[in-house]
Amino acid sequence: MAKLRLGVVNPETWDFFNELFEFFRSRYETSLFTKRETSLPIFRSRLEARRLRRDLGRFLRGHDVVFFEWASDMLALATSLPKSAAIVTRLHRWELYAWADAVDWNAVDRIILVSEAKREEFLKRFPEQESKVTVVPESIDLRRFPFTERPFSGSIGTLCHIRPRKRVYDLVLNFADLLKADPSLRLHIGGNPVPDQMDYYHALRNIVRRLSIEDSVVFDGFVERPWEWYPKIDIFVSNSYSEGLQVSPMEAMASGCYTLSHCWDGADELLPEDCLYGTNGELSEKVLAYCGMSDEAREQVRGRLRRIAAEKFDIE
Repeated sequence: MAKLRLGVVNPETWDFFNELFEFFRSRYETSLFTKRETSLPIFRSRLEARRLRRDLGRFLRGHDVVFFEWASDMLALATSLPKSAAIVTRLHRWELYAWADAVDWNAVDRIILVSEAKREEFLKRFPEQESKVTVVPESIDLRRFPFTERPFSGSIGTLCHIRPRKRVYDLVLNFADLLKADPSLRLHIGGNPVPDQMDYYHALRNIVRRLSIEDSVVFDGFVERPWEWYPKIDIFVSNSYSEGLQVSPMEAMASGCYTLSHCWDGADELLPEDCLYGTNGELSEKVLAYCGMSDEAREQVRGRLRRIAAEKFDIE
């Protein structure tokens, strides 16, 4: 029997897709769409748009199913073309606000959302698509993030693309107050600034200087091997106000970090209620309470979070 011909379109980041793509390749006759560029400076955008439309149409006709890893501009274009293949897409978060209204959802056969919260939000806007929607949480390869023993050192960490939505600035302000209660704490900020939001990054560096906490805040920059970074962190914090189903807390839980998250919509699908906080005061209380635990009690907390990660987010 001939293998199903699967086309994959992924114009955005591959951060959440590498393992899935390898799985597709092992099971199906899989090919990846490549967007061609033109070197002609005159009418470049018009020529590229025409070529892209033609190339994507040919790609759709050459496959049984085409999977769009992001429900963004390429999906919007594909659904404007004559129907020639089954279309499946995964909608993470930002596409719901930036691209959802540009997509002809009637031309999409299956819609994968990463959390029940995003499913509910999507269906409020597109209720007629309910029969096509399913929830498949983000996932991680647990073999890459083994549970790691570590002596408690008071290190707090966050790992993300540094942009306003992640609220790292607010986390620094809260950390400055935490230092008054426990001067031994350290904050590790992992991740690069977003190029078009450099003002936020500069403000972040500046407030660390103005608060005179440079000795307690470490900017780790881009973390190429996160499985080596998490074992240096005791307490991981997601301080975002909006996420799909954030992957870095999954990795942190699996690696043995005490993991806390602001109560963004859907965070309760990621972490147990006692690991969620609303206000800065609640975050401080949870951090200081964990710092004050015995080694045995901390071990129990960390082991519980590892089990949750294994039960809910194992990519296998």
